[in-house]
Amino acid sequence: MSKKEQLDQVAQRVASCQKCSLYKTATNPVPGNGDPDGELLFIGEGPGFWEDQKGIPFCGAAGKLLDELLTSINLDREKVFVANILKHRPPENREPMPDEIEACKEYLDDQIKIIAPKAIVTLGRFSMMKFFPYGKISIDHGKGRLIEYNGVRYILLPMYHPAAALRGATVESQLREDFKKIPEEIERLDKILNGVAEVSEPVVEPKKEEQLELI
Repeated sequence: MSKKEQLDQVAQRVASCQKCSLYKTATNPVPGNGDPDGELLFIGEGPGFWEDQKGIPFCGAAGKLLDELLTSINLDREKVFVANILKHRPPENREPMPDEIEACKEYLDDQIKIIAPKAIVTLGRFSMMKFFPYGKISIDHGKGRLIEYNGVRYILLPMYHPAAALRGATVESQLREDFKKIPEEIERLDKILNGVAEVSEPVVEPKKEEQLELI
């Protein structure tokens, strides 16, 4: 079975999911889309209004900014995979609740396993904390690191969420600068993964019992 077929199966499971109450208020499920063979996986927080209407992640104003950011490093949206922590829109775009994150966990974990990306780019603190629970987005944004998740090593690149950038010029400027670092950070950390360079920092593996807390 191809990666696309496996991801389609995950999307079908998401479409029929009733593990939390979000399906009751959402218009459409938003499982994620993009290149099943993409080396980069971008993970946001949850669907917004337009994402909920169309069933496509990052298709509103934040998505337009994400597309611009990808273009700035010579990447095409169709060559990466984009998903969210939550697969249904939270009412009024509120922040994800721990039980909702847990309910969606299996779908995102399956997508990560199927795609097997070289690097995971987290957009916002909630997606960062899935892989790096001790991190703080205001400090760790733009700093690539190695992590181990479900027994597999990945390059993790925490970024501010594009929606946050739209609300403030300072965050937007920082996000644009951080995106420019993505190619060099991947190259640097890929050398460590392949034993070409020495490890400059420990591999971080999140503890299962770590609770999500607002930062």
